Amino acid sequence: MKPFGLTVLGATGSIGESTLDVVARHPERYRVVALAAHRQFDKLFEQCRRFRPCYAVLADAADAERLEKTLRAEDIATTVLSGPDALVEVATLAEVDGVVAAIVGAAGLPSAIAAARAGKRVMLANKEALVVAGRLFMQAVRDGGATLLPIDSEHSAIFQSLPAGFSGDLESAGVDKLVLTASGGPFRTWPAESLAEATPDDACRHPNWVMGRKISVDSASLMNKGLEVIEAHWLFNAPPSRIEVLVHPQSVIHSMVQYRDGSIVAQLGSPDMRTPIAYALSWPERIAAGVAPLDFAKLSSLTFEAPDLARFPCLRLAFSALEAGGDAPAVLNAANEVAVAAFLAGRARFADIPRLVDGALSALDLAASLDLDSLLHKDAATRRWVEQQLPS
Repeated sequence: MKPFGLTVLGATGSIGESTLDVVARHPERYRVVALAAHRQFDKLFEQCRRFRPCYAVLADAADAERLEKTLRAEDIATTVLSGPDALVEVATLAEVDGVVAAIVGAAGLPSAIAAARAGKRVMLANKEALVVAGRLFMQAVRDGGATLLPIDSEHSAIFQSLPAGFSGDLESAGVDKLVLTASGGPFRTWPAESLAEATPDDACRHPNWVMGRKISVDSASLMNKGLEVIEAHWLFNAPPSRIEVLVHPQSVIHSMVQYRDGSIVAQLGSPDMRTPIAYALSWPERIAAGVAPLDFAKLSSLTFEAPDLARFPCLRLAFSALEAGGDAPAVLNAANEVAVAAFLAGRARFADIPRLVDGALSALDLAASLDLDSLLHKDAATRRWVEQQLPS
């Protein structure tokens, strides 16, 4: 069997590292064609040394030149490229069968869309492709004949719980609603008055998952779940009224599908991103991911509760943005990114995140952009507006 050619965009992040851990367990099945990172030179160097990709990409040209020299000194013949055009290039190479799209933020949009247009298997961890550019991205998937597989544990769980060959028609599939589970994050039991004093370290102390700082803050505010609601809308052609969020602190049930006959189909597993990554890499087969199975005899009780939208207004704002349509989800996302960065830098309080997002949704034009350039212009305008509201 010919090895599956793989490009990993965002190789040095948590998703990229987990992907490469799974790939390393199946060297006969996968060939790493390209690895891309932003600035983590040392990590990317070690990955190139181990996987010997044909190409490596860094954001900065000087970093790329240094990496190429370092690799040459070890007789590693990886071609090193730089910049956003290089991301598109390695996502569309003829020898690439699949692309793990795990670059955080709007920077990952052009390469994810290019991979879709090129007809690749797109294993999507970049939320912005759907949150910011859902209509454009899904059109690229259709135009290119791409296969789109979600890597988010929640969306992978829904994908696995839907009928095989699901066409995007909830009615014909007998589906009543999709249920996204949420851990509730580190502030689930905090009183509302304490949230105003929450620090970045508090927000990044996730009880179940090991994640980057930005996504950890999103989990703490429940914005991450709100973004996943928007993703689910595009992935499964589901209106907001048929998407529910349920807090499940143990993170054992990753999400569920409720059917018309009263049945609920759920996907369960240990909270480890290697499971949905392995499923996306091997679909429709299943391969070992290095994840221990659940031991039901030792499993603690599973509990559920409705999300508190008063304490966590970001989830409510995300539903509102999806209902509004147009560029509202893109504005929501851009405003949240700037607000979270300000919080992590000590320039804003935790409670400022929903305040700034709500302000941006009220202040900016939400009419739908017709192309990616216009959408990115709206993204930039939103970021400027939020920056202007922050202390200098």
